[in-house]
Amino acid sequence: MSWSDYHRRHAALDGVLEHLRHNPGGAIPFTGEVADLFDSPGQVLLALQYRWTLKLTGRVGLAQSDAEREPGVDLVDAVTRAWLDTATEHALLRAVLDAHTTASPEVLRPGLEGEQRMLALAAGLAGPADARAEITRVGAAFTALLRTTPPRRRPVRHFARRLAASA
Repeated sequence: MSWSDYHRRHAALDGVLEHLRHNPGGAIPFTGEVADLFDSPGQVLLALQYRWTLKLTGRVGLAQSDAEREPGVDLVDAVTRAWLDTATEHALLRAVLDAHTTASPEVLRPGLEGEQRMLALAAGLAGPADARAEITRVGAAFTALLRTTPPRRRPVRHFARRLAASA
Protein backbone atom coordinates (compact mmCIF):
# COMPACT_ATOMS: atom_id res chain seq x y z
CA MET A 1 0.00 0.00 0.00
CA SER A 2 1.42 3.36 -0.98
CA TRP A 3 1.25 6.46 1.23
CA SER A 4 -1.35 7.82 -1.12
CA ASP A 5 -3.50 4.69 -0.63
CA TYR A 6 -3.00 4.89 3.12
CA HIS A 7 -4.18 8.51 3.22
CA ARG A 8 -7.15 7.75 0.97
CA ARG A 9 -8.20 4.85 3.20
CA HIS A 10 -7.71 6.95 6.33
CA ALA A 11 -9.87 9.74 4.90
CA ALA A 12 -12.51 7.24 3.77
CA LEU A 13 -12.70 5.73 7.25
CA ASP A 14 -12.98 9.21 8.75
CA GLY A 15 -15.89 9.80 6.37
CA VAL A 16 -17.56 6.55 7.44
CA LEU A 17 -17.27 7.56 11.09
CA GLU A 18 -18.66 11.01 10.37
CA HIS A 19 -21.58 9.46 8.47
CA LEU A 20 -22.31 7.21 11.47
CA ARG A 21 -21.88 9.96 14.08
CA HIS A 22 -25.61 10.24 14.86
CA ASN A 23 -26.41 6.55 14.30
CA PRO A 24 -23.38 4.38 15.15
CA GLY A 25 -25.33 1.21 14.42
CA GLY A 26 -26.44 2.38 10.99
CA ALA A 27 -25.46 0.72 7.75
CA ILE A 28 -21.86 1.19 6.72
CA PRO A 29 -21.91 3.63 3.80
CA PHE A 30 -20.49 1.65 0.90
CA THR A 31 -20.42 4.01 -2.06
CA GLY A 32 -17.92 6.25 -3.80
CA GLU A 33 -14.43 6.29 -2.34
CA VAL A 34 -15.29 3.70 0.31
CA ALA A 35 -16.46 1.20 -2.31
CA ASP A 36 -13.38 1.94 -4.42
CA LEU A 37 -11.00 1.23 -1.53
CA PHE A 38 -12.69 -1.67 0.26
CA ASP A 39 -14.20 -4.89 -1.06
CA SER A 40 -17.15 -4.98 1.33
CA PRO A 41 -18.74 -3.29 4.33
CA GLY A 42 -17.16 -6.08 6.40
CA GLN A 43 -13.72 -4.93 5.29
CA VAL A 44 -14.60 -1.39 6.37
CA LEU A 45 -15.54 -2.73 9.81
CA LEU A 46 -12.27 -4.66 10.00
CA ALA A 47 -10.34 -1.52 9.08
CA LEU A 48 -12.17 0.41 11.82
CA GLN A 49 -11.42 -2.37 14.28
CA TYR A 50 -7.77 -2.27 13.25
CA ARG A 51 -7.73 1.48 13.88
CA TRP A 52 -9.14 0.92 17.37
CA THR A 53 -6.62 -1.86 18.03
CA LEU A 54 -3.69 0.36 17.09
CA LYS A 55 -4.87 3.14 19.37
CA LEU A 56 -5.61 0.80 22.27
CA THR A 57 -2.45 -1.29 22.07
CA GLY A 58 -0.33 1.83 21.89
CA ARG A 59 -1.89 3.21 25.04
CA VAL A 60 -1.75 -0.15 26.84
CA GLY A 61 1.93 -0.47 25.89
CA LEU A 62 2.65 2.94 27.38
CA ALA A 63 0.75 1.99 30.53
CA GLN A 64 2.80 -1.20 30.87
CA SER A 65 6.00 0.73 30.33
CA ASP A 66 5.03 3.23 33.03
CA ALA A 67 4.14 0.39 35.39
CA GLU A 68 7.55 -1.22 34.84
CA ARG A 69 9.32 2.03 35.76
CA GLU A 70 7.18 2.67 38.83
CA PRO A 71 6.84 -0.43 41.01
CA GLY A 72 3.81 0.93 42.89
CA VAL A 73 1.67 1.08 39.75
CA ASP A 74 -0.90 -1.70 39.52
CA LEU A 75 -1.18 -3.24 36.05
CA VAL A 76 -4.94 -3.71 36.30
CA ASP A 77 -5.36 -0.03 37.14
CA ALA A 78 -2.96 1.00 34.37
CA VAL A 79 -4.70 -1.11 31.72
CA THR A 80 -8.09 0.06 32.96
CA ARG A 81 -7.03 3.69 32.58
CA ALA A 82 -5.59 2.96 29.14
CA TRP A 83 -8.83 1.36 27.92
CA LEU A 84 -11.08 4.00 29.44
CA ASP A 85 -8.94 6.86 28.12
CA THR A 86 -8.87 5.34 24.63
CA ALA A 87 -12.62 4.73 24.70
CA THR A 88 -13.23 8.31 25.82
CA GLU A 89 -10.90 9.85 23.25
CA HIS A 90 -12.30 7.70 20.42
CA ALA A 91 -15.89 7.40 21.63
CA LEU A 92 -17.44 7.41 18.15
CA LEU A 93 -15.14 4.67 16.88
CA ARG A 94 -15.88 2.61 19.98
CA ALA A 95 -19.65 3.19 19.59
CA VAL A 96 -19.59 2.10 15.94
CA LEU A 97 -17.64 -1.05 16.77
CA ASP A 98 -19.89 -1.87 19.71
CA ALA A 99 -23.04 -1.46 17.62
CA HIS A 100 -21.68 -3.53 14.76
CA THR A 101 -20.26 -6.26 16.99
CA THR A 102 -23.85 -7.18 17.74
CA ALA A 103 -25.00 -6.75 14.13
CA SER A 104 -21.96 -8.42 12.49
CA PRO A 105 -20.45 -10.75 15.08
CA GLU A 106 -18.89 -13.05 12.49
CA VAL A 107 -16.81 -10.16 11.15
CA LEU A 108 -15.68 -8.56 14.40
CA ARG A 109 -15.56 -11.48 16.87
CA PRO A 110 -11.98 -12.62 16.09
CA GLY A 111 -10.62 -9.11 16.65
CA LEU A 112 -12.71 -8.63 19.78
CA GLU A 113 -11.46 -11.89 21.25
CA GLY A 114 -7.89 -10.88 20.40
CA GLU A 115 -8.45 -7.60 22.24
CA GLN A 116 -9.86 -9.45 25.23
CA ARG A 117 -6.81 -11.72 25.38
CA MET A 118 -4.44 -8.76 25.03
CA LEU A 119 -6.15 -6.92 27.89
CA ALA A 120 -6.17 -9.97 30.18
CA LEU A 121 -2.48 -10.61 29.56
CA ALA A 122 -1.48 -6.95 29.80
CA ALA A 123 -3.32 -6.52 33.10
CA GLY A 124 -1.76 -9.66 34.53
CA LEU A 125 -5.15 -11.30 35.00
CA ALA A 126 -4.05 -14.26 32.87
CA GLY A 127 -0.70 -15.67 31.91
CA PRO A 128 0.72 -16.77 28.59
CA ALA A 129 0.75 -20.40 29.77
CA ASP A 130 -3.03 -20.32 30.33
CA ALA A 131 -5.30 -21.90 27.75
CA ARG A 132 -6.37 -19.57 24.97
CA ALA A 133 -10.06 -20.06 25.84
CA GLU A 134 -9.36 -19.21 29.48
CA ILE A 135 -7.45 -16.05 28.58
CA THR A 136 -10.32 -15.02 26.31
CA ARG A 137 -12.87 -15.72 29.07
CA VAL A 138 -10.94 -13.68 31.62
CA GLY A 139 -10.45 -10.88 29.08
CA ALA A 140 -14.17 -10.90 28.24
CA ALA A 141 -15.04 -10.55 31.92
CA PHE A 142 -12.51 -7.74 32.35
CA THR A 143 -13.78 -5.97 29.23
CA ALA A 144 -17.37 -6.28 30.44
CA LEU A 145 -16.33 -4.61 33.68
CA LEU A 146 -14.49 -1.85 31.79
CA ARG A 147 -17.57 -1.13 29.70
CA THR A 148 -19.75 -0.68 32.77
CA THR A 149 -17.27 1.38 34.79
CA PRO A 150 -17.85 5.12 34.63
CA PRO A 151 -14.60 6.85 33.57
CA ARG A 152 -14.29 8.61 36.94
CA ARG A 153 -14.68 5.40 38.96
CA ARG A 154 -11.07 4.33 39.18
CA PRO A 155 -9.47 2.07 40.26
CA VAL A 156 -11.35 -1.12 39.39
CA ARG A 157 -8.52 -3.48 40.37
CA HIS A 158 -10.43 -5.15 43.19
CA PHE A 159 -13.62 -5.59 41.17
CA ALA A 160 -11.76 -6.68 38.04
CA ARG A 161 -10.02 -9.48 39.90
CA ARG A 162 -13.27 -10.63 41.48
CA LEU A 163 -15.11 -10.55 38.15
CA ALA A 164 -12.34 -12.34 36.28
CA ALA A 165 -12.20 -15.05 38.93
CA SER A 166 -15.96 -15.57 38.87
CA ALA A 167 -16.50 -15.55 35.11
